Amino acid sequence: MSSLLTRLRERVESWRLGLAAGRSDGILALLGLASGLAAGGIIVGFRYTVSGVQQLYMTGLPPEAFEWVETSLRVALPTVGGLVLGICYALLAERYRTVGVVHVLERLHYHQGYMPWRNLLVQFFGGALALASGQSVGREAPSVHLGAAVASLMGRRLLLPDNALRTLVACGAAAAIAASFNTPLAGVVFAMEVIMAEYTIAGFVPVILAAVAATAITRAVYGDDTAFLVPLLGLASLWELVWIVFMGVLVGVAAAAFVASIRGLGRVGDRVPVALRFALVGLAVGLVGAAVPQVLGLGYDTVSATLAGQLGLFTMGGIFLAKFGASALCIAARMPGGLIGPTVVLGSLAGGCFAALVEPLPGISSAGAMYAMLGMAAMMGAVLQAPLAALLALLEMTGNPHIIMPAMLAVVSASLTARIGFGQESVFTLMLRDAGLDYRHDALSQGLRRVGVAAVMNRSFERAARHLPRGEAIALLQRGPQWLIVERGEGRLLLLRAAELARFLEADGTSAEGGDAGEAAIDLVAMPAERLELRPVHLQATLHEAREIMNREGVDALYVRRQQAPMTFRTFGIVLRDDVEAGYALRV
Repeated sequence: MSSLLTRLRERVESWRLGLAAGRSDGILALLGLASGLAAGGIIVGFRYTVSGVQQLYMTGLPPEAFEWVETSLRVALPTVGGLVLGICYALLAERYRTVGVVHVLERLHYHQGYMPWRNLLVQFFGGALALASGQSVGREAPSVHLGAAVASLMGRRLLLPDNALRTLVACGAAAAIAASFNTPLAGVVFAMEVIMAEYTIAGFVPVILAAVAATAITRAVYGDDTAFLVPLLGLASLWELVWIVFMGVLVGVAAAAFVASIRGLGRVGDRVPVALRFALVGLAVGLVGAAVPQVLGLGYDTVSATLAGQLGLFTMGGIFLAKFGASALCIAARMPGGLIGPTVVLGSLAGGCFAALVEPLPGISSAGAMYAMLGMAAMMGAVLQAPLAALLALLEMTGNPHIIMPAMLAVVSASLTARIGFGQESVFTLMLRDAGLDYRHDALSQGLRRVGVAAVMNRSFERAARHLPRGEAIALLQRGPQWLIVERGEGRLLLLRAAELARFLEADGTSAEGGDAGEAAIDLVAMPAERLELRPVHLQATLHEAREIMNREGVDALYVRRQQAPMTFRTFGIVLRDDVEAGYALRV
């Protein structure tokens, strides 16, 4: 039995080393599938929690039916919800308050995808309370956080290398978007375009499996209908493309204004204590919701009404302004909700208003639903600076393939207007920078994050005490190591080439066959040789982490280790700066 367990442990260890080297694609695919199932399960639980709380005060009413409740309740719900959230957040340590997509990006960039379970709990219950109390936020950011965190915790439990853990975080994010909107393909592209900020063939397979698994779970629970039911629509003529470009430009201006409002209000709100900030924002949302109940909650019923042509120009314009202000307040206050949902609502309203204004002109489609759909994708693409994810989300949410060509034009027009005209990057990148985090995803860093140190480490080494008797030195060299890790004292280690010791013994008259020039011990620190300072790096680390440690500590070599027991570590290999550069070149 013990031998079987030993062989099993060795097999698992070989799988981990294979994942570090970017191999073991089959194992990574299975892990992606498992993370998708886990993410789908927790997201179904999250949605049931939100709907369960809502049924306490909207018994018998459909979800999001805030228009049907009394005015006093529309004021009280967001106000009380904001107050309770504020009190709970005030009792939390600062590090546990960060949630949502920004938190996922921060942990992925600065902590290699290690996501704390306490933040997961804060996101689950805080997000559920924010949505159930009618705050003007979306559910996709809580879903992305929950999916990514579940996948990360699973990977950490399995002691996966950090490069594989990053892929699992992307799997959880893809599964979350897929489960939230019933959009598996958009979930995959969102994970690659927004979360990972790169497209890799090896990463696609586990992410796709995760999205499919999560979508299967949510479809089994909620059905497979698209998010919005609209007829198949198309262009009245090719001349209409000119008006679509014009609409995209206007939506791009609105998107830039929305992002600027979030950032400006956020700088003001950060100076207000969190309990007071949440309470004031909840009160503001409640007062706006008393007059315009469509701003409360997700607002997907408003999107459906816009697509169905049930709202007039002034009604849509009023809801747009109210939703714009309420959502900007909630997101700037760092409430535990998302901003993708509000962009969908705002985009549909903007497109609907544009359609109502240009409908009398010749050569314009009589269906305002087409412009509402185009506005949804344009607003999402411009705010997130993720045009492909926005296009695929539109296709899957509406099930309308005829809209793709004009949607491409609308999304590109809006994204370029926001980026070139106003210098706007992705809202998540800007929010990270406002928080003092320098978020970068250059090609070098991305390439180094895809490879674990275990893939390039040199395992040909021996440990040696500083003072080494000649007989032991000869025996050590006969085992054929390339490197010696020398214990300098006070926990400090040096790296010495074994060839340097062999040359010293030869020059001193001691041969490797056992010839002895004396019995005095050799001081491996004082003998003439080139030595390198060593610093530790974890076996699960990536080459990016290794490079960061080398630059920070001013060293050119690291020893790879993992903790086996309290205060007990096992050394697995040596990594030089040249190995880091060679590993990146190999992957590229």
